[in-house]
Amino acid sequence: MKYKDYYAILGVPRNASLDEIKKAYRKLARAHHPDVSKAPDAEARFKEAAEAYATLRDSAKRAAYDELGHPAAGADFRPPPQWQQDFAPGGMAFDDLDLADLLAAMGRGQRAGPQHAMPIKGQDYESSVTITLPDARRGTSVNLNLADGAGERTLQVTIPPGACQDQKLRLRGQGGQGRNGGPNGDIYLHIHLAPHAVFRPDRHDLYFDLVLSPWEAALGAEVEVPTLENPVLLTVPPGTRAGRKLRLRGRGLDPGHSDLYAIVHIDVPATLSPRERELFQELAKVSSFKPRAA
Repeated sequence: MKYKDYYAILGVPRNASLDEIKKAYRKLARAHHPDVSKAPDAEARFKEAAEAYATLRDSAKRAAYDELGHPAAGADFRPPPQWQQDFAPGGMAFDDLDLADLLAAMGRGQRAGPQHAMPIKGQDYESSVTITLPDARRGTSVNLNLADGAGERTLQVTIPPGACQDQKLRLRGQGGQGRNGGPNGDIYLHIHLAPHAVFRPDRHDLYFDLVLSPWEAALGAEVEVPTLENPVLLTVPPGTRAGRKLRLRGRGLDPGHSDLYAIVHIDVPATLSPRERELFQELAKVSSFKPRAA
């Protein structure tokens, strides 16, 4: 059996009061909870702190634990001979137990009668799914194929409207099965958005390029533009310059709460008819516009 120094795990002295033990445990539980910390050893440290707290908060278990003395953490040891008679459940040898199971086998306040082992939360899983921009706006359902200790299973997941790139959904209780009455783990589903031929997402907003003719930009116009649903008319104000963002409210990924932006680009004809050339030459003569003026 390996010795675990529960006092060192919680970072408290061996004569710590119950309040000190509770305070230390809560601090560690917050710091290492898998929903908060992404450190690779967070879950192990969270469970280790819970195991230490489950023993030291119980006066009978703490007293029995203190009887073991103070071996080095991780050292092999054997409890006093009387423990074999009082605590080992069903005559089981100590070699078949770890320290947490042995302490959990004690009756509260007495050396008799086994108890259930400490509840342990099931394993959390990570998964990902790629959806289209229209599905992200209106919401959709996807099937996750999972293989774990419980076998293969298919889980239908509803993705609510307004999902965005790298959003993470938590599926409570859908992960690994808990042990000793502990809760099931969770699944964290990472959302990815498939590339779109027209729109570029930025969080919940969308962007696309709007090409205007010089006269549309100068005089203003109403032009039909695409959205993730139906085309709409966009009013281009007179004097619109290249690079300007024109907003269509509520047309982003999160309906009613995010926007669609048209980024203006101005194009010119590659070739001109004689009349078009004449008009552009006339404009060049009469216009006072000097784009490179200081």
